[in-house]
Amino acid sequence: MHPKGTRARVLLSSVFGPYAQDDEFGSRSINPMELYHNQVTRAQGAFSLRMFHRSWGIMLMQANISAPCTVLDFPRREDFARELQEHHYDVVGISSIIVNVVKVREMCRIVRELSPQSVIVVGGHVAAIPGIESMIDADHIVRGEGVAWMRRYLGEDENAPVAHPEIVSGLRTRIMGVRLPDRKGATAATIIPSVGCPMGCNFCTTSAFFGGKGKFVNFFETGDELFEIMSHMEREMKVHSFFVMDENFLLHRTRAMQLLERMRHAGKSWMMSVFASANAIRKYTAQELVELGVSWLWMGLESPRAKYSKLQGTDTHELTKELREHGIRVQGSTIIGLEHHTPDNILNEIEYAVSHNTDFHQFMLYTPVPGTPLYQEMSEQGRLLDGIEYADIHGQYKFNFRHGAISREDSKRFLDWAFWRDFEANGPSLYRISRTLLQGWKRYKDFPDARVRERFVQEIQRLGGVYGSALWAMERGFRNVNEKVAAQIQELRRELRDESGMLGRILPSVLGPVLLWTQRRETRALARGKTYEPPVIVERRNWVEA
Repeated sequence: MHPKGTRARVLLSSVFGPYAQDDEFGSRSINPMELYHNQVTRAQGAFSLRMFHRSWGIMLMQANISAPCTVLDFPRREDFARELQEHHYDVVGISSIIVNVVKVREMCRIVRELSPQSVIVVGGHVAAIPGIESMIDADHIVRGEGVAWMRRYLGEDENAPVAHPEIVSGLRTRIMGVRLPDRKGATAATIIPSVGCPMGCNFCTTSAFFGGKGKFVNFFETGDELFEIMSHMEREMKVHSFFVMDENFLLHRTRAMQLLERMRHAGKSWMMSVFASANAIRKYTAQELVELGVSWLWMGLESPRAKYSKLQGTDTHELTKELREHGIRVQGSTIIGLEHHTPDNILNEIEYAVSHNTDFHQFMLYTPVPGTPLYQEMSEQGRLLDGIEYADIHGQYKFNFRHGAISREDSKRFLDWAFWRDFEANGPSLYRISRTLLQGWKRYKDFPDARVRERFVQEIQRLGGVYGSALWAMERGFRNVNEKVAAQIQELRRELRDESGMLGRILPSVLGPVLLWTQRRETRALARGKTYEPPVIVERRNWVEA
């Protein structure tokens, strides 16, 4: 426990940038601070969905301690140093993922130099690295959930109810060369009901970090609690959509159905983006999901030969098709380089994944990440490759272990091909989600529940104008990639025009050419090496100057 208790002044920081470049601190140009562009739409060029996500963990900790606390998100080295020089801190907390361990080491060095009286606390997935204590100069390494730890350290009640901060799910969203306005209510709010995943897949860092198979930490046990949080965010943030950051939200059916009852009673037509395993999704009818407001769903679509329990007994092709027919956008996630993969079968496995025709598709290399059961297994078998830097262990580059049939170099080639093949065969994700939303509108525009009708009215209003204009530009911009898909985009655009009002019919012919120009301009800029960085964010709570 810190001797000053709740009077201790706390700085919570993410690691410093810039990020999308190669430098001596472990940044990699291949690994930018953009989740979608990095792991989902990275082969889609100017059509790629680009945005930044805040460091939600340190925001949650700040909201749940009574000590004076600053959150410093996406600082540059000079910003971090200046904060230490201009303000007195008793505790400096640094949150990081494994790839940024060298940055953590440098930040610890800076704290020792500029603020030697500060206690250094390091948390996040970086804490899972074996021997991390000897790699960085920190006083405390926090493994697992950080709110309870920080409360204990400051002498507060670790079992007190968790207060949820107001979190905007994404910022500086960019697509087709246009940055969307960061206006209030335009972007979903993030809700974090729990951390960890009880499914316990052997490669999953989240499950391993928060206790492993069968374990998780629930911040909010009931649907009533979630309803109150969402109602607060609706009032304060003017939002109607929520990104639910829970590794398997639908697995907790009782909580979800209680939330649905509250939504029905209050007439809420909220939209939710959730993560769920295929077996959890099957606990619900498609109509229940629609009434709950599930509009986007991220699920694993591993190889049919994989033995993961989350897929057992589920026809994922049929499930994906059914969800999209109900207007639910599907984000698939597929692992490349599983143990049974060989150069002879992996292309067929990629085709199998691509054939799901999801709205988005994430591909990740099978990667033993420190802290996971897979890492332990590979270490015991002597299959971890020597000399691989932690900055390159993230599943989006090359193998860090000796695969039985696929070389390290070929792993990157197959991964890159999977992203490209999905883009070429199925078109830009923006086109795909437009198609799914239109299916939902046609199915539910006359639905008896006014809440559901209202939600799809909101969807079609966006589709008719901006989305229709984007389709006009995509149709022309995609012709040199796949003529067949370009024709499908044209057909969808015409179908959408028939469902739209006057503005939806007129706007594409005006805005479409502008978006085509911005898309081509963005393509040229990206070819020259253009990258994007998040803004530096400073937030203070319970703050009184020392």
